Amino acid sequence: MRRVYHRWYSPHLGRDMEILTFGHGGARVVVFPTSGGRFFEWEDRGLVGHLAGRIDAGQVELFCVDSVDRESWYAYGRPPWERAARQEQYDRYLYHEALPFVENWNWTPYTIAVGASFGAYHALTFAMKHPERVQRVLSMSGLCDIRRFAAGHYDEAIYFNNPIDFLANENDPGRLAALRRMDIILAVGRDDGLRESNERLSTRLWDKGVGNALRVWDGFAHDWPVWKHMLDRYLSGHD
Repeated sequence: MRRVYHRWYSPHLGRDMEILTFGHGGARVVVFPTSGGRFFEWEDRGLVGHLAGRIDAGQVELFCVDSVDRESWYAYGRPPWERAARQEQYDRYLYHEALPFVENWNWTPYTIAVGASFGAYHALTFAMKHPERVQRVLSMSGLCDIRRFAAGHYDEAIYFNNPIDFLANENDPGRLAALRRMDIILAVGRDDGLRESNERLSTRLWDKGVGNALRVWDGFAHDWPVWKHMLDRYLSGHD
């Protein structure tokens, strides 16, 4: 399996950012780590190895991006507006730096955003904000409502980085058309506390005429072994 490490200074974040790529072609899979996780998390947790067959066959190529969670939503010592502003800077890094890198590295015109738990929040937020650049999003045990991290504060940065909010007011015909073309999969455990927000997001999408697949798994289903099974079923399938 081809494995390549990349690092550059991000002008949008004011620091170096790192990416690991795995593979040589196929669908471009942008992988977001869990809460405060790093770009090497999926490799360390065995998910890259789990997908080795598909990677080696040229079906998918993984682009494991880094996070700034400890500087944004998990920077509890900072006021909520600063944390939301840092998340907005992260989105600009993803859109203006990371995604162009991914598209130049792999010319396959199909991009999948995927993450588990807090990584699913990032995958969903990025895909919903930029539907013209993402063809599939897979949220596994995902956080769909960021307001719990805002301590009651609410501003424009929080609104535009909270998919359950900004989708409710999405009326742009072009963006709605792009969302309706996207494959949207929300996989969550029946006993997971995040299930309710997944159901609300699914309903909000359907209210806008945006189809999506809400898949409720037995039990808590919020763990790495289960996420491997979710990847088997939903990463490039249509279950």
